[in-house]
Amino acid sequence: MIAKTEIFDLPLEVISNERLSRSVNVIALRAPELAPRFKAGQFLEIKTSDSLFPLLRRPFSAHRVSDGTIEIMNKVVGVGTRALYDVEAGEKLQTLAPLGNAFGYDKTDFDLAILISGGIGVAPMAMLEDALRARGKEVLNIVGARTAEELVARHLSNVRLATDDGTAGFKGNVVELFEKLLPSLESKRLRAFACGPNPMLNALSKFCNARAIPCEVSIESTMGCGVGICYGCPIRVRDSSGKMRYELLCQYGSVVDAREIVFDE
Repeated sequence: MIAKTEIFDLPLEVISNERLSRSVNVIALRAPELAPRFKAGQFLEIKTSDSLFPLLRRPFSAHRVSDGTIEIMNKVVGVGTRALYDVEAGEKLQTLAPLGNAFGYDKTDFDLAILISGGIGVAPMAMLEDALRARGKEVLNIVGARTAEELVARHLSNVRLATDDGTAGFKGNVVELFEKLLPSLESKRLRAFACGPNPMLNALSKFCNARAIPCEVSIESTMGCGVGICYGCPIRVRDSSGKMRYELLCQYGSVVDAREIVFDE
């Protein structure tokens, strides 16, 4: 569980809105108070409208943080995310942050970090790679999507691609590509870090657990408040004895050890 930290609710000015495709964009927010406090894996809750609709805020992983600026990556899936796709420089977005825990990039039990992203789950990986490389870690990115048009590998290095339809890189999913690459990586101490759809994270967790590869997964979920008030983001976790219990993702995560998380099949 995360340590309690100070949380701010501030109107952040939009510096720029870079549209990467017809459905994905990157928004840069001026946040001199927040940026120095962020760690890779933490998230923000953003109000997408000044009206009561949409009512709930939307959670976004910090994509990149530098010089008093926080970037988020947004994918259009509904009214709220469409509003963020259309936002213009100079507008202000009410933002609650920093929230959640961070990836364990400070751990010393690995030499090679495998960053595994599915779809928009690539969002936190640029910041994570920067944090890992600053600590002298080797990084391999495995990035997947359904088709080449949906691939995003912005500001990532040493990237291997996978697409379900084979239009770019390996034909298959990221777990299958990881399995293919694993024999060439096993001479090093590995730790996997992942973000993406729950079915992908479920398959990856099982794969890593079966091979005793430490793995952390950042779980995508609707989190209406981000601070444990609405009780809208329950997850199941297990302890070392196998006993299961419920926790709130916004408080317990959103980064969870792959040995603990229990996904619905």
